[in-house]
Amino acid sequence: MAPEADLARLVGLEPDERMLGADLEQLPPSVGQPESLPDSPARRRLVAIGATLTGVSLIGGLALLVLGVVEALSGGSGAVTVAAFVLGALLVGTHWGWVHVAELSANNLESHRNASLLDRRRGWLEEIEPYPRWEVSATTEADGSIAIATVCYRPVVRDEKTFTFEQGEVAREVHSGDEPAATVAERAELVRRQAAADTARERERYEAAHDAYERAVLNDANEEERVAAVRAASEALSEQINSNLRDPPLVE
Repeated sequence: MAPEADLARLVGLEPDERMLGADLEQLPPSVGQPESLPDSPARRRLVAIGATLTGVSLIGGLALLVLGVVEALSGGSGAVTVAAFVLGALLVGTHWGWVHVAELSANNLESHRNASLLDRRRGWLEEIEPYPRWEVSATTEADGSIAIATVCYRPVVRDEKTFTFEQGEVAREVHSGDEPAATVAERAELVRRQAAADTARERERYEAAHDAYERAVLNDANEEERVAAVRAASEALSEQINSNLRDPPLVE
């Protein structure tokens, strides 16, 4: 897929809230970190209660099903047999519900206690824009050599309305510990400059696409208008890319 078409698909999407939790490690270091949620003993207690009730419901439901089988085989009361089967099946079939109830209760409790903090975390998340970032790090290997790695944090569509990031190492070079420190430092700085230039280029492309999208889309846009807005974003990206191609690349 052409880069302008790929990036245009991300215009208008919102950062996925999972980037505040499960996807946090995928975020580029340059965007920073959200404020941490305080440890909540009440949340732990609610989750523990939910887990306990889940176990009790499952075990109790299985016991009632076994009781129903025993009653049926021994010719016991039909009413007792049916009641044991129905109640046992109900408990087994709904035992996971306690976990969800506990989780929802804990989330509601935290949303009331940490309302202002949660608002700040969401505000921080909303500032993240979906364009690729390249970041460079240097590490010392066990043998004394120095590795310079470039990692790309690329935005990807998470679902219909949101995006997240995926990271992957795109370049790695290892320099012997015998090389002059100044030479290695100069090379690392050149790689960092290239990463910064690549990131700036993608930011410009995204901003051009986003501006075109904003001009084209209406507050109550229908699907046809949305497609037209994405097309306008793609055209703006193409113009931006063609403009950048006329600039000389950064070389050693």
